[in-house]
Amino acid sequence: MEKIPLIFPSADIIKSSYEKQAKYRPNPDLKLMDQVRQVLRYHHYAYRTEQTYCQWIVRFIRFFDAKIHPRDMGKEEIESFLSHLATKGNVAAATQRQALNAIIFLYKQVLALPVDELLEHIRARRQRRPPMVFSQGEVQKVLDQMSGTDLLMAQVLYGGGLRLTECLRLRIQDLDFERNLIYVRDGKGGKDRTTIFPSSIKGALKRQTEKVRQLHERDLADDYGAVYLPHALAKKYPNAANEFGWQYLFPSRDRSTDPRTGEVRRHHVLESGLQKAVKIAVTRAGIFKKSGCHTFRHSFATHLLENGVNIRVVQELMGHADVKTTEIYTHVMAKDINAVASPLDALGPI
Repeated sequence: MEKIPLIFPSADIIKSSYEKQAKYRPNPDLKLMDQVRQVLRYHHYAYRTEQTYCQWIVRFIRFFDAKIHPRDMGKEEIESFLSHLATKGNVAAATQRQALNAIIFLYKQVLALPVDELLEHIRARRQRRPPMVFSQGEVQKVLDQMSGTDLLMAQVLYGGGLRLTECLRLRIQDLDFERNLIYVRDGKGGKDRTTIFPSSIKGALKRQTEKVRQLHERDLADDYGAVYLPHALAKKYPNAANEFGWQYLFPSRDRSTDPRTGEVRRHHVLESGLQKAVKIAVTRAGIFKKSGCHTFRHSFATHLLENGVNIRVVQELMGHADVKTTEIYTHVMAKDINAVASPLDALGPI
């Protein structure tokens, strides 16, 4: 049988393909990191992602004492940097992947140079570990140690299965008191979804809404009532930023300066505040599991499955693209595990 020769595309063809994929080209007169920020904002990356990617790109450049421009580096230098992170920095696999994603963004989207195909084999393997969850009794113990707005936010995390940032970014208009729904906008992966509105905290959320209304009226009186709007909504709807429905459900106590625009506005509360409150509550509750705000989300999914909710429904509520992601919670379901006796117990009293 005649062998058919394998034909691989040339480097010029690959580079041409990448230049076509990089639909937006930054201003070449800007400094490199300004070009990176320009492309990130063009593609509507979250500000947190912008910060993270820029930090990794700067670390990559400084790793070589900034003597070589990234355009003159390639696979060898990238592998050297990632190897240093793993061996000397002792970083987790997820952190190494994050660094690699930032570097690939630099080459593919900013410099229009092909590198990611060459690096596929050095991607750190993702290790799937069963999530740590609270029992329902432990959830109650933790909530009993919290109060005020921190308690309400924790109840939203557990009651609706929200991620921390999804909770903090909730707007007044995202609460549907009539249909008992919470609308999660621009969640992980830029996806929208609806989730459960816990009826037990409806009264508390109405009181929180009224507090926000009073605060917003004072801000309007001081000419500071405008809030950040995503993407180009501020241009499309010039008056929307001042509308009550767009205000954050959990606004910060003080106004702050937007790092991108320089405008003074009232943003939502910081992540660190709730993270600290949950950590203190877990310790006071006498729980020594490795846990935090995200544990409430894990517990939400696990408890729904334990109560017989269809896994497809849980998948939709969690916003998972693949049901396999939801299936990981079946590994920690107490009903299935508790139904199995340990072989040690069959030996009798010891």
